Amino acid sequence: MPGHGEIREEPIATPSAHEVLVRTKYSGISRGTEALVFNGRVPPSEYARMRAPFQSGNFPGPVKYGYASVGHVESGPEDLQGHDVFVLYPHQTSFVVPAAVVHRLPDGVPAARAILAANLETAINGLWDARPHVGDRIAVVGAGTVGCLAAWLASRITGCRVELVDVNRSRAPIAAALDTQFATPESASEADVVIHASGSAAGLAVALRLAGFESTVTEMSWYGTDVVPLPLGEDFHVKRLTLKSSQVGHVAASQRARWDYARRMQLALSLLSDPVLDVLISGESDFEDLPAVMARLAQAPGDVLCQRIRYMAKA
Repeated sequence: MPGHGEIREEPIATPSAHEVLVRTKYSGISRGTEALVFNGRVPPSEYARMRAPFQSGNFPGPVKYGYASVGHVESGPEDLQGHDVFVLYPHQTSFVVPAAVVHRLPDGVPAARAILAANLETAINGLWDARPHVGDRIAVVGAGTVGCLAAWLASRITGCRVELVDVNRSRAPIAAALDTQFATPESASEADVVIHASGSAAGLAVALRLAGFESTVTEMSWYGTDVVPLPLGEDFHVKRLTLKSSQVGHVAASQRARWDYARRMQLALSLLSDPVLDVLISGESDFEDLPAVMARLAQAPGDVLCQRIRYMAKA
């Protein structure tokens, strides 16, 4: 039923020669998407496209969902056995998957931080779609996990001035830690490149207002079944704006000829060597508490960015 979760038991198969057994250390809640799934707000037209890798069940539910799992390979090919890996797998204590779908963590990337890989991969794809240039003024509207990661990536482009825009002033210290400026919607400046990631109609209206002449607003939010009103009067046409969607399910068109999903994920994992990104993990809970935690985050997330789920170590 929408808004309800529970922990269930299921048997684990014996891995074949081309599979791995992973014992989970941590998983991450991708709050925006998972809240929509938890609350039963996936539109019927997207039931097939919104399936997570290794999802069990069908929308609207019950489903086993999630895609940010980090664990230790207990059994598998020699190059993976004994190593920590990232897998696009739902929240589960252990699982067996094909060896080809796991991503070994690079040296210097701790398992506890690697749960950000899926969100960072989304942010990378969003930057590729937005296509900022050296020296651009960049506004990122929405200081959730993906918005913060997009702003952090943009801040590393030479000469760019990046503003992270949010109604929540408590995000200002996080923006500073990520080497970006912070602004409320009222104080934000006009930008050459605008990325919207707030998941709200009000945030999208702010993004359109901040966009400069003939600039593009890249929309990274997904609204599920919500219908979103847009202020397409006012100066939308006068400024000749473009509203462009970005979605991680396809590699951005600008990179697609040379990049595949594996190369994009390896890039995301390599960038997680920066310890500053720990500022985005603002809560941690035990796996046994996941149903209650998910219900709370789906209704009243408060100041939580990325919620990390901790699994008991094997005795």
